[in-house]
Amino acid sequence: MSPKLRIGILGTRGIPNRYGGFEQCAEYLALGLYGKGHDVFVYSSSKHEYQQNEWQGVNIIHCKDPEDEIGTAGQFIYDLHCINDARKRKFDVLLQLGYTSNSIWHWRWPKDTINIVNMDGLEWKRTKYNKYVKRFLRYAEKIAANKGDLLIADSLGIKEYLKEKYNKDSVFIPYGAEPFDGPDETILQKYSVEPFAYNLLIARLEPENNIQTIIDGHLLSQTPIPLLIVGNTKNKYGQDLLMKYKHNSNLVFTEGIYDKNAIDNLRFFSHLYFHGHSVGGTNPSLLEAMACHALIVAHDNIFNKSILTDDAFYFSNAVDIKNIIAKVHNKQDFAPMLLSNNSKIITNYSWPLIVDAYEKAMLGMI
Repeated sequence: MSPKLRIGILGTRGIPNRYGGFEQCAEYLALGLYGKGHDVFVYSSSKHEYQQNEWQGVNIIHCKDPEDEIGTAGQFIYDLHCINDARKRKFDVLLQLGYTSNSIWHWRWPKDTINIVNMDGLEWKRTKYNKYVKRFLRYAEKIAANKGDLLIADSLGIKEYLKEKYNKDSVFIPYGAEPFDGPDETILQKYSVEPFAYNLLIARLEPENNIQTIIDGHLLSQTPIPLLIVGNTKNKYGQDLLMKYKHNSNLVFTEGIYDKNAIDNLRFFSHLYFHGHSVGGTNPSLLEAMACHALIVAHDNIFNKSILTDDAFYFSNAVDIKNIIAKVHNKQDFAPMLLSNNSKIITNYSWPLIVDAYEKAMLGMI
């Protein structure tokens, strides 16, 4: 019988998930590890809408998060508060999801705890950062790679990078997803689209997600079906996109949608699903699209190709997208690709498998 572990999870805004990939990962891992009999504690922002100290058996630790008051620097202070609290908890394992702001506090990491770091993607490649931020992110990555007791790589590309760059071994554990089996056409009414008669893009509106390339390719194709663009437009890049394309009637900016059932149905009933992410490892939204039988058009890079292999179309520029749109008339003509991607979720990326892999990695360090 495996020993019962006392596990802390930090590096997110908290659970239940109201934000993004790491929060989703923390949610599934926390519930899965608790279900296996471990004591699990998840650090959560003081600004999180869920303010209870327990959620479905998982302990929630709220720490002061001043990001709203002082900006990005608040992330570093929030992480410091979490780490300082963790020093008092006597965790067997402290899982740090990401390294961006917590690695600079490595000298405060609990000394009597196994510190496991999920190394995320190549954050310093994000085009939204200036050269000084990129330099800092490289520095933070180096600290995490050298100070972590165990490194987790969420893609084989990241695993290879860590070995080549830092001569550090890591354990490959991707994100997970759940096969979607509850299509409901009535969900589409809210978005004024018909089944399989719209293209879909879901992403944070940032340059490295190739938003403009996808939009330009869609417009270049002169397809009559709309492109739904799901993402928060409140940042400068989002506002610039709104202004630039405000006269294009078949571009629909929906803002962020945080109802998972709605998102899954939009994926399922889409004609083409565009995935423009070019930085990072195993992207959660890509796995979810695969789980929803979406026909995927992905940016051509090692991270996407290592997951999708031959079961997607790939683009590097707007002309590629134009040509793909012209080629695909009926989604069901490519049913073998849809089925293959869905089976990958079941065999390689299901959350129970991911939870098992994390538990094995943790127990292996005790």
